[in-house]
Amino acid sequence: MRGLTPPAALVAQVAAGTLACALAGCGRPGGGAVVTADGSSTLYPLSEAVAEDLQRAHPTTRVTVGISGTDGGLQKLCAGDVDICAASRTIRPTEAQACDRAGITYVELPVAFDGIALVANRKNTWADHLTTAELRRIWEPAAEGRVSRWSDVRPGWPERPLRLFGAGVDSGTYDHFTHAIVGRMHASRSDYTSSEDDNLLVTGVTGDELALGFVGYAYHEQNRDRLKLIPIDDGDPSNGAGAISPTPDTITRGTYQPLSRLLFLYVSRRSLARPEVDSFVTFYLQHAADLAREVGLIPLPESAYTRARARVTSPTE
Repeated sequence: MRGLTPPAALVAQVAAGTLACALAGCGRPGGGAVVTADGSSTLYPLSEAVAEDLQRAHPTTRVTVGISGTDGGLQKLCAGDVDICAASRTIRPTEAQACDRAGITYVELPVAFDGIALVANRKNTWADHLTTAELRRIWEPAAEGRVSRWSDVRPGWPERPLRLFGAGVDSGTYDHFTHAIVGRMHASRSDYTSSEDDNLLVTGVTGDELALGFVGYAYHEQNRDRLKLIPIDDGDPSNGAGAISPTPDTITRGTYQPLSRLLFLYVSRRSLARPEVDSFVTFYLQHAADLAREVGLIPLPESAYTRARARVTSPTE
């Protein structure tokens, strides 16, 4: 499995001919073909892997991969500032309206399955699972200043501080987690350590034996020897008895609830008219299944990638 390089460290060389700077946090300097992207840290590992493979084949062009979260990436897409947004949720109606006002049409391309993993420090010996009701008690806005010890979550757990780590408010992971657990998007306590970069969250949890956090599934897989995975019991017997851990099988079948999800690329139609963008997106979809496995994400069925490639070539999709 490939390691997850911190975003600021990735400067790759890719592509021949017109394909120049793919998935870049850079601007649009004159004198060269540039493909720009921004968005979700959850899709960063897959995007990095795509860049690495292109680099091996075509080592002449620079690529940088940056992260501003799904919210930030979609804002830039709808402002015409980037060609591609990597997103860990679907675009909201208000964001679609912003694109429409700016005259930006786009194509939505699912590229992988993912789950949000609950993680604790490896020294945690008491938390063998959490229910969705307990998670709501921990993360709802009313918990701030009130649910501050592990014993506040479940009687019998240590009367020691509960230190929380999770996605920042510009992250699609935050959107999905709050909607799924609290019942309302963007509704959560604010007294926790937040970041759009899952690598920083992993570092925080591994460094604090009283920590509890949520990260993208791939980041747990890359750090499974450093993190304790906490299964979830959603109380629905149709998803299986008891607590369920995220695995490729439970995520693909949708039994890891309510924290399974799809990941997307949103690509500007105007940008797709440029050969370098079309070439990059085509390469991404051709190799997404194999590379998703390598980085800890879960590939879609091949038929889904076939439909996605058809969307790229169809002006009406």
